[in-house]
Amino acid sequence: MSDTINELADSEKDLFRSKIESFFSEQNTQTDQSQDGIGDADTTSLDKAKSFQMDLSQAGLAGITFPEEYGGAGLSDTHQEIFNEVSASWHMPTSPLSISHGMCLPMLNQFGTHEQKLRFMPDNISGKTIWCQLFSEPGAGSDVASLSTRAVLDGDQWVINGQKVWTSGAHYCDYGLVVARTDPSLPKHRGLTMFIVDMSDPAVEIRPLKQISGGSGFNEVFFTDLHIPKNFQLGELNQGWNLAISMLMFERVSIGASAGGLNTDRSPDLIRLAQDSGQANDPIIRQKLTDLWIKEKIKGFIGQRIRDAVSAGQVPGPEGSIAKLNGALIARLARDTSISLVKAEAQAWDAENENGEQWTNACLGAAGISIAGGTDEVQRNIIGERVLGLPKEPDPFKGAAWEDVPRS
Repeated sequence: MSDTINELADSEKDLFRSKIESFFSEQNTQTDQSQDGIGDADTTSLDKAKSFQMDLSQAGLAGITFPEEYGGAGLSDTHQEIFNEVSASWHMPTSPLSISHGMCLPMLNQFGTHEQKLRFMPDNISGKTIWCQLFSEPGAGSDVASLSTRAVLDGDQWVINGQKVWTSGAHYCDYGLVVARTDPSLPKHRGLTMFIVDMSDPAVEIRPLKQISGGSGFNEVFFTDLHIPKNFQLGELNQGWNLAISMLMFERVSIGASAGGLNTDRSPDLIRLAQDSGQANDPIIRQKLTDLWIKEKIKGFIGQRIRDAVSAGQVPGPEGSIAKLNGALIARLARDTSISLVKAEAQAWDAENENGEQWTNACLGAAGISIAGGTDEVQRNIIGERVLGLPKEPDPFKGAAWEDVPRS
């Protein structure tokens, strides 16, 4: 739907706003300075996220703009904006679902068949199942199009072999969207296809990667003769790069322009922290907090523009890269500001302080946002080429078959 927030009657807006406020009040959900990890979610936070999402769904507040036929609320983007506005004052423990809802769900909605949407979207929206995305490989990081995981059609099944890496949350996900090479005789940006995979299949091996923070949110994933039904193909054959680009744009929007979860504004919490710690009148602290607040407001306007486009059925374009780059810069600014406030507590804390390590984890994790969904350098290249019209970097193998391109 494409209505604006002014096209709903005031009484309808007030009624829907009251419904949301009542839901959060009944949930007794408070604002929270801690950030629930996407990949690092433990059993408690995962159960909390799924339970909260199920309650949202039963209240008619999940998948607000998706059709009722597919498990959504069937409402307008206006309702979504009202929900975003009200929920910003509360803590939603749904970060473990950020990829599932921010990336995989819109892909299913945009490119799935009617049967795929009926089968997979309701459980995704309600949080009954959680999804991940599988793009990067050891030899295909920023250059995802050079990936080598293969999918070969064998009768009425696809057989997938290969390896993925840096897959957030793979260890607790039920399904995943994977891009594999289906025709190596075509150039690297062609001959790719996207598939739905069952992460619980014995042919899928998941190995957590230990991070410097001590967490294990990222994973290596190995496919060894994984057989999937032919109808688990998402989108057209050999058009997977177009889907991959769309999904990367949804990821960049999720990182840089979504509401809640990973992208929750940090300035309100940090302002309260400055007030509680008696630092609110420090001119340097005030300047940092003001800068962060302004940048987050700008981020919100960018996000609203993108979400309106997505609600109207458009796939995010280079504006997704602008939002993602901006989100990464803000994450580092929030990190630096929080460290200025908590000082030594960011590195050492009292043993009885259960939340002490949150500052260290937030500090260490902020840098990763500059990598997820494409590095800052990749985003700047996209902005330079697609927004500013700058020439692309030369590619000596442009147009060559993937199988003919040298690889280390």
